[in-house]
Amino acid sequence: MLTLITLEFLKLLGSRSARLALIVCFVLPLLWAFAPRLEVLMKVAVVSGWQIPAISIGIAVQFLIPLFIAVTVAEMIGTEVSQGTLAPLLLRPVDRTTVIASKLIVALSYPVLLVGVTVIGSLLAGIPRGFGEFTGGTGMGPGLFVGVGTLTSNQALAEVLRGSLLAAIMLMPIAALALLYGVLLLNTAAAALATFATLNLMRLLVVFPDTIQRVLLTSHLNLYAQQTDITQPLILLIIYTVGFGLMAVFAFDRRDV
Repeated sequence: MLTLITLEFLKLLGSRSARLALIVCFVLPLLWAFAPRLEVLMKVAVVSGWQIPAISIGIAVQFLIPLFIAVTVAEMIGTEVSQGTLAPLLLRPVDRTTVIASKLIVALSYPVLLVGVTVIGSLLAGIPRGFGEFTGGTGMGPGLFVGVGTLTSNQALAEVLRGSLLAAIMLMPIAALALLYGVLLLNTAAAALATFATLNLMRLLVVFPDTIQRVLLTSHLNLYAQQTDITQPLILLIIYTVGFGLMAVFAFDRRDV
């Protein structure tokens, strides 16, 4: 199992789409940090480097990072099918469940990697503004960017780490969904489009009553900045992740590739 996971990680990092996504996630915060109209966009004064991660994640997580996840995770199945490398792998004495489980583990780690690179790029971009004590908020804690008073460096770091972890968790269902579509459609483009179409369809359901909106995946893509009780949305996101993941495993076990 560990060998397969390592192999999948190497294939993931070796794919062009993953490398491009990592580069973009690292570079874009550097551009946003020096954008002349950034404060107009955010409608708050950016006074600390600790605020850049929230800005970067807030912008990227609505469209860019989900797109990267959908394409790269779909490739984990689609590319192997198109290249003819998946069928020979299944002929070896390796359980199908082990194969798809290793892909699922790597797929779920991909959002962590993207968010981590985004935060690293953001912190580098925030160096000119400094990381000392400041009055305001990180955008991931109480009061968001306005804050509730003076924030120390340790408090700001804790808020950024908490928000980054939540951002990675809230993106994991998208990775599991992309893997599921990859198994069902066996084509990278089709699976990526299906994943993105599903997310957009969920966003369109905003016109439905609150009871329906509360259970939609897309209603919780701001979890990283929520300061209310996050227990319920966190459980819901875990259910989505586990549900999509189990369906991918079940479908792969019965799929003729």
